[in-house]
Amino acid sequence: MNDILPADAPLWELFENTVQSVLKSYGFQKIVTPIVEDTALFARAIGAVTDIVEKEMYSFTDSMNGDALTLRPEGTAGVVRAVIEHNLVYEGPRRLWYQGPMFRHERPQRGRYRQFFQIGAEAVGFAGPDIDAELIMLCRRLWDDLGLENIRLELNSIGDASERQRHRADLIAYFEANEDQLDAEAKRRLHTNPLRILDTKNPAMQELVNKAPKLLDYLEGESVAHFEGVKRILDANNIQYTVNPRLVRGLDYYNRTVFEWVTDELGAQGTVCAGGRYDPLIETFGGKPTPAVGFAMGIERLVELMKLAGEPAVPSLCDVYMVHQGEAAQTQAFILAERIRDAGLDVVLHCATAAGAGSFKSQMKKADGSGAAYAVILGEDEMAKGVAAIKALRGAEGEQQASVPFLEVVDYVVDQIIGCCDHSGEEGHVHHHH
Repeated sequence: MNDILPADAPLWELFENTVQSVLKSYGFQKIVTPIVEDTALFARAIGAVTDIVEKEMYSFTDSMNGDALTLRPEGTAGVVRAVIEHNLVYEGPRRLWYQGPMFRHERPQRGRYRQFFQIGAEAVGFAGPDIDAELIMLCRRLWDDLGLENIRLELNSIGDASERQRHRADLIAYFEANEDQLDAEAKRRLHTNPLRILDTKNPAMQELVNKAPKLLDYLEGESVAHFEGVKRILDANNIQYTVNPRLVRGLDYYNRTVFEWVTDELGAQGTVCAGGRYDPLIETFGGKPTPAVGFAMGIERLVELMKLAGEPAVPSLCDVYMVHQGEAAQTQAFILAERIRDAGLDVVLHCATAAGAGSFKSQMKKADGSGAAYAVILGEDEMAKGVAAIKALRGAEGEQQASVPFLEVVDYVVDQIIGCCDHSGEEGHVHHHH
């Protein structure tokens, strides 16, 4: 598990704010579910024989009452539980999104942690191919807004249960006939989860897997029509994709559309976002039959891609840094800082460290390092005259400094900061609270 340090926070915030505004623009509403759920929820949702449930879940017994609990390994199961428990689709379908930490005890590797963060969306109560396409288009818009270019879409349909059953029987027969070519892992999966053999990374098995029966060939009328519907909307919107017949899901509850957004920039772990339709799940959980489709994306990997795409300049901590010397100046500095914040600007006020209050020189160094546009300086001279010295820290004008009476400081600073940004056509990060 890892720490997200303040240096990375601006990039995470940019990512989260961008995703939230994109989700909002498609009508998605936020839902927050607990990080801990009953172990049975995941065993039922994900399937008791999957790797996640067998080897990766952090499960424990609540010592207070003996409940079997698990830190959530993914977000869908909890959202579905909440949808059923609170009867959320009673008045009609819902577009929901969530974000937060997930937990899996797997081998750590680049961009993969045992506590990792996901943002996901679940559209519940929609049956047609249109919502599948909408979720994909939402992702495409997000990559564009984040400036990420090398992410490509892989698409497949895994049909309905009866179609998968027929394919599965033929697949097992095919692999059994070629059992001598299977590695140990494939043999283990042959009868529990043969679809996962198609996922193998073992080069020696690629040819065998390529010739295996393809699920797409087993799809019938409705499944075919649904898949064609998704592709038609994507084509009409110029969304590039590859149909990858080997794209499957290890989890039983998926059906029809499955998709992944993949990149080659992060080494072997290429998937940054995975989605699919899971119509059977809500009924399995004891709800009324309700169609649903969703996706989840790993924030760590996408933030890493943002870094690779050219990390934005370090954002400044504040607009104004308050430099002051002496007790009277400190008191006045607090008053001015609060007034400047009232006007909607960000202010860092110099506070004493273990080494003391700090000389003017050391405070000015801090002011420079803060990324602030202006330093507001209060020393004994200034206090005697009732003025603040205001110094521009950025810009080519060199040592531009003004003496401004206390009562005019706020207006002066606001004019300078908002004025400077209007001329250049750039937006300052001024928050207008009023």
